[in-house]
Amino acid sequence: MNWPSASAFFDMGGYGLYVWGSYAVTALLMSAEPWLAARRQRLALEQAAGDAPDTEMQP
Repeated sequence: MNWPSASAFFDMGGYGLYVWGSYAVTALLMSAEPWLAARRQRLALEQAAGDAPDTEMQP
């Protein structure tokens, strides 16, 4: 497609909010996934080692 201006490109024929919103949500989720995966792995390793915060005995 050929857009006559940058504003026409970002408007996407009236569907710009849907298109760019979809890209934003996808980028957010894809950037959060590695952090969440590392957090889940760390918590699983702590539980396996018996060092989970919820299983420690408090003095």
